[in-house]
Amino acid sequence: MRRRDFVVKTTLGAAAAAIPFGGNLFAQAEKSEGTPDLIALYGAEADEMFERGIKEMGGMGRFVKKGDSVVIKPNIGWDRGPEYGANTDPKLIKRLVKHCFDAGAKEVLCFDHTCGNDWENRYKMSGIKDAVESEGGKMVAGNTENMFEDQKIPKGKSLKEAKVHKLAINPDVFINVPVLKHHGGAKITCALKNYMGCIYDRQWWHRNNMPQCIADYATFQKTSLTIVDAYRVMLADGPRGNSPEQSPVAKYQIISTDIVAADVAATQIFANVARQHKIGTPFEVSDIDYIALADELGVGTADLSKLNMKRISMA
Repeated sequence: MRRRDFVVKTTLGAAAAAIPFGGNLFAQAEKSEGTPDLIALYGAEADEMFERGIKEMGGMGRFVKKGDSVVIKPNIGWDRGPEYGANTDPKLIKRLVKHCFDAGAKEVLCFDHTCGNDWENRYKMSGIKDAVESEGGKMVAGNTENMFEDQKIPKGKSLKEAKVHKLAINPDVFINVPVLKHHGGAKITCALKNYMGCIYDRQWWHRNNMPQCIADYATFQKTSLTIVDAYRVMLADGPRGNSPEQSPVAKYQIISTDIVAADVAATQIFANVARQHKIGTPFEVSDIDYIALADELGVGTADLSKLNMKRISMA
C-alpha cells in the first residue's frame, strides 16, 4: 500500500473505529455477519469487558483446545502498580487465565522481558504474578539470556535475526495482551510494539530503525489473539509514567484476530481519550510508523473497512 493510500484508508477506517460510544463513529464501518474479526468494548471493568468480548468472539474454545500449552504475553515492563497504567491490567489477565484453563489448556504460562533486571519485583508490583498464579498459571522468567534462542526472521527488512524467548517460538497458543499507552520514542506502544518483550536485545531495535524492526518481528511471531487493555490509558511521559493522573480511567478494550487492525483502533482510542482529558497528543494513525510498515509486510490490515467489526457499550 502506497503511503498516500495508507493515510486515506486508515483515516477513514480509523475514524469509523474511533469509538467514543456516542454519535455515529465506528457504526458506519460496523458489520454484523458472522464472527467478528475485531470487537471494541467500552464502559465496564477490564475483566467484565473481556468476559463479554470473548463470548462475542466465539468463546475461548475457538482459540484454545484441550491439551494446549498457552502463552500469555502482557506488558509487565515497569515497577508500577495498576493505577499508573504502565502495565497490563491484572484483573484482565486473571480472567484470561481462567478462561484458558476452562477451555482445556494443560498449562498457562506468562512472561515478559521487563525493562529492568528486577523482573521478579516487576512481576509482583504489577499485580500480574498474583493474578496468574491465583488461577493456576505460571510466571516464567524473561530476563535471563539462556531463556532466549537465536531465530531467523525470513521476511525481515532491518531485523534479519533475533534472540527470541523460548515461549514465543512456535507456541500452541500465543495471546498478546498489551496495555495502550504513550511512548517517548514510538509515540504509542500497543500490540505490535508489545512484541519487543519477546526478544533479548531490545536496544538493537532502538538503534536500527525501530519501527521497521517492530514490523519485521511481527512477520515471525505466531499469535492466536490480541487483547488490547485500554482500561487506563497513559497519555504522557510513557512508557513508565510519572503519576496516575496521566493515566485516566477510560474503560476501553479491543479483542481482535488482526494485530494491525487492533493497533489502528487503539490509536484512535488514544486520540479520543487524549482530547477528552486534554493530556498528551492525539496522534493520527499515520503518525505511528510501524503500523503502515506491518501492513506493507502483510502482517494484518490497517484498512478496518475490510473487517467484520462490532462495538459493545457496557456503560
